[in-house]
Amino acid sequence: MQATLKETSLRTGKELILATKEYAIDHTVKSWWVILSTTFLFLLSLAGTLGHFHLPGQIGCSVLAGFLLLRLFVIYHDQQHRAILPKSRLAAGFMKIFGIIGLSPTSIWTASHNHHHNHNSKLRGSHIGSFPVMTKANFLKCSKGDRAKYLFMRHPLTILFGYFSVFLYGMCVYPFLDKPREHWDCLIAFTLHLAVGLALFLFLGWQACLLTLLVPWFISSAIGSYLFYAQHNFPEVSFYDKAGWTYEKAALESSSYMRTSRLMAWFSGNIGYHHIHHLNARIPFYRLPEVLAKMPELQFAKTTSLHPRDIVHCLRLKVWDVESQRMVGLDAS
Repeated sequence: MQATLKETSLRTGKELILATKEYAIDHTVKSWWVILSTTFLFLLSLAGTLGHFHLPGQIGCSVLAGFLLLRLFVIYHDQQHRAILPKSRLAAGFMKIFGIIGLSPTSIWTASHNHHHNHNSKLRGSHIGSFPVMTKANFLKCSKGDRAKYLFMRHPLTILFGYFSVFLYGMCVYPFLDKPREHWDCLIAFTLHLAVGLALFLFLGWQACLLTLLVPWFISSAIGSYLFYAQHNFPEVSFYDKAGWTYEKAALESSSYMRTSRLMAWFSGNIGYHHIHHLNARIPFYRLPEVLAKMPELQFAKTTSLHPRDIVHCLRLKVWDVESQRMVGLDAS
């Protein structure tokens, strides 16, 4: 099948991007359905963490809430791209509230994530809204302090504890301290989160605080942080200087197609089809599988997965080796 596809005339560049436009139209009813149904299930699972039944059931509800929060985050991400319900003020208002609840306020998310899309795979400026990437040569030249800071930002534990490092600090505390007038909603998100946690602890006890707040947000943040990392930090990824950069190349060569189970694809809102999302961010997440099936040009994507082996391979990557044109670990530096 691959030989047959390669023999056909495959679209590239602007022609390929334009070909995706027919899929960049949402279905209003379906978009509202995914928002409302996921929100209902999320609230129901949170209520389950406080239910008067056995602890294993409460823990199960807590874990489920974490995965549903992840799905809501991807839906929020889609709405911020105007991929779903682009003209709905109600949807925009609802998602603005979710941005605060999900520790990704719209002011910082829009600014940083749009920058990420416009500078994906560039060796300069790509650190905003993404994990930093340094060349091997620059890494060896910089001070020990800068090396330590760089490695800390890419460390597996930093990703695992993304609840604190990426979201509470990176998406709330730091933006507000840096530009308080512009990112006042970051302060609201941080303060509200702490207030809810304190209220749960004082009125319902430590178990309620743990299962209703900490565990769901920890799970969602950890998985979300890793997905975002691995979709642009995988063995076959490519990075470019400004002279060799194009939007299409950045999408197809610097963004992965992460193969997952159907269940995980549902919980992660098809974010694994990341190369297609970067090619056209206006395509609703629920149409991404359709695009892959109908456009042969997108079926040769660079892939990774959530298999432990692939996770280890991705986490070992540290710097970009210009000579070999690949990401390498420190043992190769």
